[in-house]
Amino acid sequence: MRQVIFHYHLFKNAGTSLDSQLKKNVKRGEWLTDEFPGPLKPNRAGVKRWLESEPRARVFSSHSAYLPEPDIADVKVLPVIFIRHPIDRIASIHAFEKKQGTDNFGSVLARHTNLQGYIESRLALPKDRLCRNFHSQRFGFRYDPEVGTELFRAQKAVAELPFVGVVDRFEESLVRLQEWLREEGFPGMRLVAVRKNVSRDLDRSLAERLDEIKREIGSDTYKKLLKANEEDLQLYEQASAKL
Repeated sequence: MRQVIFHYHLFKNAGTSLDSQLKKNVKRGEWLTDEFPGPLKPNRAGVKRWLESEPRARVFSSHSAYLPEPDIADVKVLPVIFIRHPIDRIASIHAFEKKQGTDNFGSVLARHTNLQGYIESRLALPKDRLCRNFHSQRFGFRYDPEVGTELFRAQKAVAELPFVGVVDRFEESLVRLQEWLREEGFPGMRLVAVRKNVSRDLDRSLAERLDEIKREIGSDTYKKLLKANEEDLQLYEQASAKL
């Protein structure tokens, strides 16, 4: 059976750093990236066609591909996905979009607001998930809605996925990922913790970064942000315990 790695590259979850390492472990042309439409059915169908149409590729990476991993005859898809503390991630998104220089909604908003204004603006949009339980939605896609609530499905995904990395334990996550991929048909896999596309200072501890964010946006907005990400905080703790 053919084994392929599929990296579900969630926005600002150390994906660029991971992709740089995965590329080094395969031949030129064996690492591929692509993006897919938002609606679930065409998204999943497009991902499946992509894998089927690239029989020589060994590693696939996409920001927009949705779980579950595609079911393809004679192909074992090895899903790789990372989770990040939701508050730390949101601050990183603002810093990234502020310097991005594009004309998309997030970048324009970030250039015209401080972190507090950015968070308040996005939370005011009911369907905007970037600052509201983002991970719960993306992990929850692994199962049909009939299985249970979004949180239940997301927790089930974290529990059952063979690998879930934790961004602020990146080096430790890579050790586990390397071991698993070596067992699954990539015996020469070697992953080194490097930092690529970093938007904020990661030399300080997570607790220090969270304290700084709280001071920057004020206690009221911070409480609102915690409330909007209660499910993501549960997933983060679950993934940390699993790791």
